[in-house]
Amino acid sequence: MTRWVALAPAETPVPDGAVGGPDLPGSVGGTGATWDCTGDRPPPGASEAVALVPVRAKAVPLDGRRVKRTLLLTVRAGADADAVARFEADLMAMPDHITTIRGWALSRVDQDRTPSAWTHVWEQEFADVEGLTGEYLTHPYHWTYVDRWFDGEVPGSIVEPRLAHLFRWTDGPVLGL
Repeated sequence: MTRWVALAPAETPVPDGAVGGPDLPGSVGGTGATWDCTGDRPPPGASEAVALVPVRAKAVPLDGRRVKRTLLLTVRAGADADAVARFEADLMAMPDHITTIRGWALSRVDQDRTPSAWTHVWEQEFADVEGLTGEYLTHPYHWTYVDRWFDGEVPGSIVEPRLAHLFRWTDGPVLGL
């Protein structure tokens, strides 16, 4: 079974076997809704879907409703393998510093199953929107260790400027489907 992240127009019904919903205000780069599912094929009705190859994930208990955040990003072609490994390590260290991150997962896009401009998917679950838009986005670890990989004016940056930063409400855990 493969885990998938799919983008769809907001009005598209979530297909059987998927969980998802409309992206919240502040989301950028999507098509209106984000879905998550596992299966042999991408969910029907998606405008774009990527198959995920897990790098590492961790679930932290959180009861009830939560915010699921998905970041689709592209590491520049030809980026040094050691730099990519340091970038991935910096992302995976974020939950050690940012307490509002509950569950999280870092995956690479399976280019054989779903050729895509996206190379990585970084996902988190938060108790509320403020956990994402507050502590997560403003934390010194984020600004010091992670943003440098995204800022084209910083020597050694490796992430392309085009991103999909998407977040939505969900009624229960998504990571660990």
